Amino acid sequence: MSEGLAHTTVLLNEAVEALAIKPDGIYVDGTFGRGGHSALILERLGSNGRLIALDKDPAAVAAGKAWRDARFQMVHRGFAKLAEVLSELGVAKVDGATRRCEASGAGAPSSTFSRTGGLCPTVLKVDGILLDLGVSSPQLDDAARGFSFRFDAPLDMRMDTSSGMTAAQWLATVDEALLAEVIRDYGEERFAKQIARAVVAARAIEPINTTRQLVELVGKAVRTREPGQNPATRTFQAIRIYLNEELEELARVLPECVTHMQTGGRLVVISFHSLEDRIVKHFMRDMAEGDKLPRNVPIRASEVPRGRLKLVGKAVRAGEAELQANPRARSAVMRVAERSDVA
Repeated sequence: MSEGLAHTTVLLNEAVEALAIKPDGIYVDGTFGRGGHSALILERLGSNGRLIALDKDPAAVAAGKAWRDARFQMVHRGFAKLAEVLSELGVAKVDGATRRCEASGAGAPSSTFSRTGGLCPTVLKVDGILLDLGVSSPQLDDAARGFSFRFDAPLDMRMDTSSGMTAAQWLATVDEALLAEVIRDYGEERFAKQIARAVVAARAIEPINTTRQLVELVGKAVRTREPGQNPATRTFQAIRIYLNEELEELARVLPECVTHMQTGGRLVVISFHSLEDRIVKHFMRDMAEGDKLPRNVPIRASEVPRGRLKLVGKAVRAGEAELQANPRARSAVMRVAERSDVA
């Protein structure tokens, strides 16, 4: 794996400000990347604060493991495993105060914050969760990962290179109809059928093992494309999202985030794709509205079911200065919600 690849964190200050950091709070960075958001969160935390970072990318985990901070824990798992990770680490909030295992006489799990005595495994509540979705710059810029069509490299595309099927392996066997469906639905590509047909025809002659092979196939199948956009952009995006189950994992983790947050805890999500943002937007809106009653039901206002979330502000996008410094921020959308019911 390539080390030292630069990464400019998108909406850095805006995201951490939105978390409304409490000095002694417990926070989760569900997508550590290269630690831009985590570093700023730690700056805002006091000595009793805690930050748990998750990432499924071994390179990102290695970067986090190198940090030396008693308040910080790096975990090699994706955010879809949020509940499992919090349970193992024993993060808990009881009556607004952190209960420690040495105070209750319980033994802390071995994976807990051992340098501080650990936290008791009980009801899981945190003060804020941040999800920065999509692919990081180091992943895009590392040719060996196969995420980008800018390099001729092995066709991998896995977020977690230690497990799962590579894009090349998947393309070797996937049914043409499923391939077309994936490219159409996840890439919003109108030439999905033509691309799928070209891939199936080409693999009958030789395996499609490199990014350049796929780029050339797509280029011949796509008749027109927006100015300045590589014809393979949507196809690469679609295959990556599908292989890594990005949309499914996002839909699964959002309810878990609410369940594990304190009353007043903040959920901050940065998305880079319209399909991701749609999931986040609809989830936050629905959780803010609560249970919907039939029209004209005679009920007091105080008895109307309340939502579990309160929307905080409007969707936030990168400003002009950030866009000039980091063009990859142009598609970023940040949404914020606060848990408003009793945790």
